[in-house]
Formats: sequence, C-alpha cells, structure tokens
Amino acid sequence: MGVEVEVQGLTKSFGSHKIWGDITLTLPAGEVSVLLGPSGTGKSVFLKSLIGLLRPEQGSIIIDGTDIMGCSSKELYEIRKLFGVLFQDGALFGSMNLYDNVAFVLREHTRLGESEIRRKVMEKIELVGLLGAEEKLPGEISGGMRKRAGLARALVMDPQIILCDEPDSGLDPVRTSYLSQLLIDINAEIDATILIVTHNISVARTVPDNIGMLFRRKLVMFGPREVLLTSDEPVVEQFLNGRRIGPIGMSEEKDDSQMREEQALVDAGHHHGGTDEVTGIVPQLQPTPGLPFRKAAARRQTRVRQILHTLPPNAQAAILDSFEADADPNLVTQEIPAYEFVPAQS
Repeated sequence: MGVEVEVQGLTKSFGSHKIWGDITLTLPAGEVSVLLGPSGTGKSVFLKSLIGLLRPEQGSIIIDGTDIMGCSSKELYEIRKLFGVLFQDGALFGSMNLYDNVAFVLREHTRLGESEIRRKVMEKIELVGLLGAEEKLPGEISGGMRKRAGLARALVMDPQIILCDEPDSGLDPVRTSYLSQLLIDINAEIDATILIVTHNISVARTVPDNIGMLFRRKLVMFGPREVLLTSDEPVVEQFLNGRRIGPIGMSEEKDDSQMREEQALVDAGHHHGGTDEVTGIVPQLQPTPGLPFRKAAARRQTRVRQILHTLPPNAQAAILDSFEADADPNLVTQEIPAYEFVPAQS
C-alpha cells in the first residue's frame, strides 16, 4: 500500500515573489488525489517540492515518518525511491527505445541483473498497454504512447507514491480518458498513493478520491471528492464548471467591480459560458472489470460519512444519493485515520 504524505505550513517563494503560503494537507495513503488551480498558481512547484527538487522556505513535508525538509542528502535519496514521477512531456530520452528508457532507472539505481530488469520492464510495458512497441524510439510514437511509456518508467521501481504532472497535457479527450482509466486501474492493482496535477475538469470530476484547489497563493480547499463537487465555494465552483463568471479571470483574479458587472449580466439572462450539465457528483471511474476492488473508494466513503453532519443539508443529500447510486457490497465501513478536511479559506 502507498504511504501517507503530510504537508504542514508549507511556504514557497522565488525571490520576493511568493508562490503560495501556509499549505497544509494530507494525501491519504493509497488514494488518488488531484491538485487544481489556474495557470501560474504553483501546482508543479508544489509537486517538485514533495520530492525535494525545490526547497520551500517554511513548513514540513513528512513522508513515511520522515520530514524531508530537515533530512540529509542520503536520507532524501532513500525517500525518493518511494516515488515514481510522470512528467508533462514524458521526459523520455530521444536516442533510447522505449525498453531502454524504462530500464534506465533500474540500471542506474539498482544492482539487478539484466534478466530481472527485463522481467520488470516488460511487466510495466505490458501494464501500460505498450507490449510490442518496446523497440520503438519516442519520436516514432504518438504523444499518448509517450505518456504511457513515461508512466511505465515511473512505475518500474514499484513506487508507493506516484506523482503525475499534467498527464493530460497535449492529449486529446479520448487519450486522456484512456490515461485516466489506466491510473485508476494502477491504483486498484497496487494501492499506491497518487497525486495528479491537472487543469482538466473531466479528470478532476471523474478520477480522484480527493480534490485540492490552489488560488491567490493559498490552498482554497482540500478534501474528499464528494465534498468539493458539492461545494458552493466560488473559486471551486467556477473552476469545476469552466465558467467565466467567478473570481478567476485572465490575470488570475478579478476585482469587485468586474464581479458585479458579470453578475448583472447573469441576472439579465446572459449566458456565462459554463457547463451546467456536469454540476454535482458525477460517477467516479471504476477499475476495468477483472481487476481487484479498489480499496481507496471504501476508505474515502467511510471518511466522508464521518464528516457528513458538518456539511450543508443540500450537500448531505447529494452525497447520500451518490453513495446509494454507487452502492457496492465491498464498500464496508472501516477504521481509518480521520484526515483533516481543509475548508474554504477566506
């Protein structure tokens, strides 16, 4: 099973420019989480901070009991072995075929023999649906195939935490759907902790167990999908519905006069450019038939039931309806950690 990632009071700046401050959240072990936010809000910076590629000025990042903000280079090297990272462009070596790209990590960081390396590499290549393409160069395959090859390389060390930096970037909606399904299937098979940084509304609504939102240099909310998908927090609601009307503008945020002008247009019946048909709790992707039951769903639903009484009545009703629609005999109540829900920040 994946390990928990606990972030407390994290603050990061580049010179005098503050990227975000006082970020506090917990990525539950073995669950899929998504981090959203307009462009330029520091989502990728947050991801790179988790693996020690960037160093925040304040706060703690506790992974498997170790605070990487204060550990030695040797300790950080060992912690990084827990991670697999899928970068935006796949980060493949153009001169190596897919097999050697995936094998590279094992050859560099283990003492495995070539026969064992081949077993592991071919296992992961088959897992991401690239069997038969292992001899091809990155330039000879599609963008979607390069993403899957990058994912195979991220998985080859059998990580407990998988970080995906905009995995849908450059992919059409169909390939994005396939990649989303693949991530859910991987979570079902290995119960890894997964964090996805994305702008994609469909991915945000259908894939994760937990959703977080960065805006105006802070974490607006972080919590179970059911809570965020029923939230009336303006930033979250605007982003998840792709609307022009709301706090987010072309330059990230709008002033009060802009907000009043736009609301007047809505009140007058002017279309707001949103996607009302996808509001509410849409069904979460399920593992491909024949794969193991995804334990993360049971853990998340149990946690949501524990905080249900604290939510608005309309949200409670929508959540209970979604639980009934998704009823599964495997979703039994479990003893789980009571992770902190990060409510909307003013």
